[in-house]
Amino acid sequence: MKTQLECLKPPCECKLDEHRISSEPFFLPQSNEIEIALAASKNLFPLLLKGPTGCGKTRFMQYLAWRLNRPLITVSCHDDLSAADLVGRYLIKGCEAIWQDGPLTLAVRAGAICYLDEIVEARKDTTVVIHPLTDDRRELPIEKLGVLYNAPDEFMLAVSYNPGYQSVLKDLKPSTRQRFVSLHFDYPKAELEQEIVIRETGIDKKLVVQLVKLATMTRSLKESGLAEGASTRLIIQTARLIESGIDTVSACRVGMIESLTDDSELLVALDEMILSIF
Repeated sequence: MKTQLECLKPPCECKLDEHRISSEPFFLPQSNEIEIALAASKNLFPLLLKGPTGCGKTRFMQYLAWRLNRPLITVSCHDDLSAADLVGRYLIKGCEAIWQDGPLTLAVRAGAICYLDEIVEARKDTTVVIHPLTDDRRELPIEKLGVLYNAPDEFMLAVSYNPGYQSVLKDLKPSTRQRFVSLHFDYPKAELEQEIVIRETGIDKKLVVQLVKLATMTRSLKESGLAEGASTRLIIQTARLIESGIDTVSACRVGMIESLTDDSELLVALDEMILSIF
């Protein structure tokens, strides 16, 4: 059987076009996260983004990729994600075994940003693959090919996870965590969150103030059994439903509240919050 090592060729530009951010993504910094990320890139350090669901981690990475003018290759991690899914594998095409780069290999070879979203969801053995890329070596060994790639200066590795979900079984090992520059993200302060929602949706400020107030109230129920409160993403989703003609109370229920829990008692409490505001 003939074997073609296509990974030894430079990545085709057409494969990278879909990963380029052509226009500036809207992102409002909460602190000095942009300056820190740029400094990390300059010093060839990987990034670890920590924060709750829907607080802007992915949008931040899109903005950073645009700012650095580099392709952004995003991987949504899950329980079945294997090392081969990241690095690559042979595919049988006709009578040939053709090597197919995984997203991590493609990013290394192209000098792109590889963003592993919710890294703790991946299998433990998978995270070991990134270790040589997160220290002074900046190497990616591919044993199946007998190839060792040295990452160019343009390559950057970033990972994210939600500390609210961390547990004994789902957490990053210290040997992994201590390889990164860590940025903590949280939901923006009310005034900033209002500005974000208005910019994203264009709806009336008075309504935005009420929606942000509702989301903030749900976040206070975390000690009462609610895993997480409403995210900025859910506020924007609800605002767009209202903008599309859905009545406000219904939009809050289907766009925000029902996405938070199935617990009947909590839903009653959240429903009362809606009615107290609208």
